[in-house]
Formats: sequence, C-alpha cells, structure tokens
Amino acid sequence: MNILILSPYPPFPARGGGALRISNLLAGLAGRHEVTCLSFAPDTAAVAAMAPLRKLCRLATVIGPPPRSLARRAWTTFSSPLPDLALRNVAPAYSEALSRMLAADRYDVVHAASLEMAGYGLMARGFGVPLIALDQFNAEYLLQRRAALSDLRRGVGGQPRALLAGVYSLAQWRKLAAYEARALHAFDRVLVVSEEDRAALARLSPRADLRVVPNGVDTERFAPGAAPLGGPADLLFTATLDYRPNIDAVRWFAGEVMPLILAARPDARFVVVGRAAGPAVKSLHNNASIVVVGEVEDVRPYVAGAAAYVVPMRIGGGSRLKLLEALALAAPVVSTPMGAEGVAGLRDGEHLLLGDSPAAFASAALRLLGDPALGKRLGAAGRAHMVARYDWRAIAPLLEAAYGDCRL
Repeated sequence: MNILILSPYPPFPARGGGALRISNLLAGLAGRHEVTCLSFAPDTAAVAAMAPLRKLCRLATVIGPPPRSLARRAWTTFSSPLPDLALRNVAPAYSEALSRMLAADRYDVVHAASLEMAGYGLMARGFGVPLIALDQFNAEYLLQRRAALSDLRRGVGGQPRALLAGVYSLAQWRKLAAYEARALHAFDRVLVVSEEDRAALARLSPRADLRVVPNGVDTERFAPGAAPLGGPADLLFTATLDYRPNIDAVRWFAGEVMPLILAARPDARFVVVGRAAGPAVKSLHNNASIVVVGEVEDVRPYVAGAAAYVVPMRIGGGSRLKLLEALALAAPVVSTPMGAEGVAGLRDGEHLLLGDSPAAFASAALRLLGDPALGKRLGAAGRAHMVARYDWRAIAPLLEAAYGDCRL
C-alpha cells in the first residue's frame, strides 16, 4: 500500500507519547509498504533532527503551526463553535502542501495522526483516496470531561485558578463531544488505543468503524540492565510536564500521597523526570523529599534505580506509554486505576499494585519500599506481559489489519 501519514508535530526524535506512537507505527509500516509522512515542524532545527526518518519513508515538512496567544485561545473558547484542539494546527501552508501531494500521487491510505489533524485528513476525500483513517490517541471529549470535573471540584474547594480551568474545560468538553462525533462519522476507519476508548467513542458515534490498535513499547530498548541511578527509596514519575493530566498527577502525589509515605518512611523521595516543567511542577522541588530533575537524555537508569515507578493519574485517557516502558523495564509499579486504564490484561497484585485514594496509593508504595522481593516478582510479570502483548512489532500487523486491503 501507498500510505500518507499526517503528523501534527515531529515524530522524531520522539519527545512525547503521540510522537512515540506515530514514529513506531510508521516504522512498522515502512518495512512492507510505501510510506510518506507530512509533518509540522516548529523550526528548521526540528526539520534537520528528523533526518533519520528519511531512511524509513519519504518525508515532507511544513514549518508551523503558527502560535496562538492565550488571549486568542480565550476568545475562541467562547466565540467559536470549534474546540481549541481543532484550531491549534490550522495553517494554509500545510493545506497547500497536502493538496499538492494528493494531486501528484495516488495514495491507498491517508492516516491523520490525532484528532487535531482530522480536518486535513478529510481533505483527501476530494482526491479519491480509498481509505481515510483517523488515529485517536485519546477519547478527547472524555479527557476534557474528567479535567473539567476535577478542576471544578478544586475550584469549589477554594482554588480560584482551578475554577477558571474548570470553566475552560467544561466549554471544551461540550464542543469536543460535538466535533469528535462529526469526525468519527466522517472517517472510513477510526483507530483507538484501547477497548475503553472504543466504548467511549462508540457512545458518541455508534456507527463509526472503530478498531483497537494499542500503544506499544520497544521491549528490546526498554529492557532491564541499565546502571541504576538514584536512591534506594526513590519513587519515580516520568512524563511530559506541561501536559495538564501529568501536572495534576505530580501535584496530587506530592501534596496528598507523599506526606503519608514520609510519615512511615522519612527517607523516601519523590523524583520527577521529564521535559517542559513549568512553575506548577518546579515549585514542588525541595531537594529533599521531592526532587524535580527535569529533562534527561535517558530515563532508563532512573527507572532502574527506583524502588517503585508511580503513575498517580487522576485525569486523562488513552493508555500511557510511560507505563508500558516502566513495565517493560521490569519496574515495580504503583498506579491509580485510571493510570493503568487501557492496558488489557493487567492485574492488581500480579503485574502491579493499584491504589485509588491517597491512603491506598501510599500503602501500596510502602509495601514496595519494604518488600523488594515483591517488587521483583511484580516487575518480572509486568515485563513478561509487555513482551507477549505490547511489543510494537506485534502491533504493526494490527494496524495493517485495521486498514484492510485498500488497493483498488
């Protein structure tokens, strides 16, 4: 098949969950199909950094999208029927580049990577493309609903900034539900990362053709063996730190869970690793019980050195690639039920420990701090589960099956 992938940001180097998904699915397809990627890039340096992709596919880039100010976003929140997600990647230069490519070549599949690229994907309808697919990284309306409810609860509890964020998410939730429903109906095929997301999106559009293509992990790269870095009582969280669900997770763990852990284990440390940390995360750093490391070249030594890897997610959707990586590294994991959502087959007490409240989460973390043998058993079972079901090499064929035979 001749496949065109539309990317909202550089797939390489992968610096977030969406980029990891795009780059690994692209690599899986490239061995058996002709693949072209049309990607936004913020600047010429980002274009140059994508050079390794040219060994796998034909690569075309567009500088952008143009930045949107907070004032503009606030205005369109109330003046536009479209959600912010549908407006953030609007760029005439990308539309023009895509039109030229669709006119010059015959593609069997146009694959829009994420809902924010849906408008571009639907442009292919006028060029006779046999299959137009939308890759839904999350059930976006559900993500915003959870964010709205969380922020509104905190706002009512006396946090004015949270109340403003909740009002924003409430407006986005309603607009996203309408926009997402239209997109689901318009695409020939919709890819989702989990059965939970499939069910959530089916509620919006019962007739949509929804196919589960899970997130995955490179189990060869993410394998035990890195030299450990850190302390014996470290509790590690890794993430992109300007993403609202991750900010909420860090603040909740630091404010509500960590004090309970420290009461029993004063030597424990919460270590936060990831790029783009803003004031809300940096302000938690005290160089003692909470250490915000920031971006690192390789997270594997930090995972190897931690007593437990924590996934304290309370809002969000999809499935977390950071969780898959930690499990593949045989890390002992403690997660909220929502943090482990979307990873089929995980069982509390066999592959990881779950905690749905500050007390339950702290209790699970303390179990691992006090019982390294339990951590090793959980880690070994978690890695085995990743190797068997979530290696990217096993997921690429699921994507091909979701496409089907699209050649005329």
